[in-house]
Amino acid sequence: MDAVRRAGNNVILSIEQWFNKGFPDRLNPFYHLGSLTFFFFWIVLVSGIYVFIFFETNVAGAYKSVEYMTHDQWWMAGVMRSLHRYASDAAVISIFIHMFREFFRDRYRGVRWFSWFTGVPTLWLVVILGITGYWLVWDQLAQYVALATGELIDWIPGIPSAMVFNFLDNQITDRFFTLMAFLHLLGFPVALVFLLWTHVSRISKVDFNPPLPLAVGAFLTLLAVSLVKPAVSHAPVQAGHSPVVLNLDWFYLNIYPLVDIMGPGWAWSLSTGVTIVLMLLPWLPSKKELPAAEVNLEHCSGCGQCALDCPYGSVTMRKRTDGKKAEFEPTVDPGLCTACGICSGSCVSSSPSRMPNTTLKTGIEMPWFTVDALRQEVRSKLGALSGTGKIILFGCEHGVDVTTMSTPQTAVVNLPCSGMLPPSMLDYVLKNGADGVVVTGCREGDCYHRCGNTWTEQRLSGEREPKLLKRVDRQRVVEFRISNSKSERAALNQRIDAFRRSLQPSA
Repeated sequence: MDAVRRAGNNVILSIEQWFNKGFPDRLNPFYHLGSLTFFFFWIVLVSGIYVFIFFETNVAGAYKSVEYMTHDQWWMAGVMRSLHRYASDAAVISIFIHMFREFFRDRYRGVRWFSWFTGVPTLWLVVILGITGYWLVWDQLAQYVALATGELIDWIPGIPSAMVFNFLDNQITDRFFTLMAFLHLLGFPVALVFLLWTHVSRISKVDFNPPLPLAVGAFLTLLAVSLVKPAVSHAPVQAGHSPVVLNLDWFYLNIYPLVDIMGPGWAWSLSTGVTIVLMLLPWLPSKKELPAAEVNLEHCSGCGQCALDCPYGSVTMRKRTDGKKAEFEPTVDPGLCTACGICSGSCVSSSPSRMPNTTLKTGIEMPWFTVDALRQEVRSKLGALSGTGKIILFGCEHGVDVTTMSTPQTAVVNLPCSGMLPPSMLDYVLKNGADGVVVTGCREGDCYHRCGNTWTEQRLSGEREPKLLKRVDRQRVVEFRISNSKSERAALNQRIDAFRRSLQPSA
């Protein structure tokens, strides 16, 4: 499984690099797949409401009303219908890419299992919602969907095998059609909202909206496609005849050819089997998580910054229990903690200058890699530096691989996330022998731990607590956000060399 993930991740990185040439990092669509999906759902909702104004929820009027929108009011209702169709397809595309990307990046196991597990039924519900939408048009494609759905339902043990004959004999009533309209317009959408809320419920600071330029670009693309290739219906339903020539939407209707080729039993078996495997994937095999963060109340001021910064909501504040003046104290839910260390970097007591002659204790830290251990490693690396232009390079385990970049002039310290780095550590290393500091992290918008690189940037720029001390010479500190690819590792070496030259006094 590791080999599959590595191979897939290399492919994803190559594609993303190509996109990075045309998009700034913060606008790369691959870094905003979740928020783009929500944006497509908004387009589907708004366009669907407009289309419903003209839609007749009965067997006789459904097809005629859709044809009226498509041809007689093509300039508005027709465009809205096309937007409804293409935004629905775009949502499925973004969901699938999102799933593959999370799998290849290994962001679906361990503590993250819940989001993956609830995402699979969410995808199924989106597909069912799309199927009922095609059904409502009541053209020959809808007839084909109805017949194949009837076969699937009739195959289920305990259900009378009669549904498919209703569609063959054209015995569908307005009441049944109204029920389908209700499910598509209200029932399934409400269920989808609930599942989406459940899907993100264990994540804090969820970004539901993509960057405005990306949203505008996505909308204009969908609008252009809607104008160039409008969505149209097939011929009307012919009672007693099965449709022969169809243009399938493979994003939503891919199961129906399986029904034709393999029969409903095999189609059920295949789709159910794939669903079960996907839902069990976080445990095939499971991921062993590192120990969760631990709170040291003796050194905690109760400021709550760790709770504000935690990307997964694992740190929360509660009433103080040790009698100190501070009103609140942090508590950690081990079931939500990914051991990223961001909370350690946000703790005001994580200053390496504290407790210089004894073990450094902080308000919250990772038991397997304490801030004191980080300080000791930094001291050791500083002592080994030689030559001019001495640099400390702080790397991120999930960004570019910096472990091979160590030289007599460059000391490398690898962190589980760049967000674990306390800003005061930069002042410490510059005061203790380093000429410059390089901080690397994941690309903007693509942090493995969601917020680590953003918080780091804001701390260094003085926008977020704890802030980099004003006395630190910012010319001696640089931050690079680079993915773990060969070309970008080479680019990082070149940037470090250029930075080292900038540190040299001019002749």
